[in-house]
Amino acid sequence: MKLLLTSGGLANNSIIKALSELVQKPFNELKLAFIPTASNLEAGDKWWLIKDLEACKNLGFLSIDIVDISALPKTIWQKRLQDSDVILVEGGNTFHLMYWFNHSGLHQILPELLKTRVYIGISAGSLVVSPSIINASSEKQIAIDIGETIYDDGLSLVNFMIAPHINNPHCPQYTFENLEKQSKNYQYPIYGLDDNSAIKIDGDKVEVVSEGEWTVSTIPTILS
Repeated sequence: MKLLLTSGGLANNSIIKALSELVQKPFNELKLAFIPTASNLEAGDKWWLIKDLEACKNLGFLSIDIVDISALPKTIWQKRLQDSDVILVEGGNTFHLMYWFNHSGLHQILPELLKTRVYIGISAGSLVVSPSIINASSEKQIAIDIGETIYDDGLSLVNFMIAPHINNPHCPQYTFENLEKQSKNYQYPIYGLDDNSAIKIDGDKVEVVSEGEWTVSTIPTILS
């Protein structure tokens, strides 16, 4: 399984190089499926989503298909994901995204898809591959308000948690100091990533790629 779990997307040359090493082909030979579902519950300016799409466009992918698993029946989105080489899951509301992973059935077929595809996560798209998303609990209420089932468990593709956007001025509560305090309450190791850091996973190899700052509470391993 090949995963690139980012906080702020394809933010710098080191992260782009890590993606290139995972895909092992020129970007202009690869089809990318962009899943924006987590962003649907976020109000206001979507500059960050546009930025992430532009970053993909600038890499020169052969095609970029936007595949919203909350808006399309499984018969359609599954075929379009199967037609991709890279699956990018955008950020937004983590609990809304987890609801749709479960409700759509993507959680069941994703491990099979990822036998031959690379997964890129951005923020919430990175959090959901963890065994638990409880560190995103501040995002729950809006999903509850619209009647969605709340899932605290993630996809368990890895056995560590992720805390994105550390030291981001838009998220003043996300600091290394606060993460250190909170990590004592979690069952799993947790990575804290700023927006210039990512986790590259290639089989059983876990590597941090960073032009910024990051931390981890303990050394993680991949679930078998």
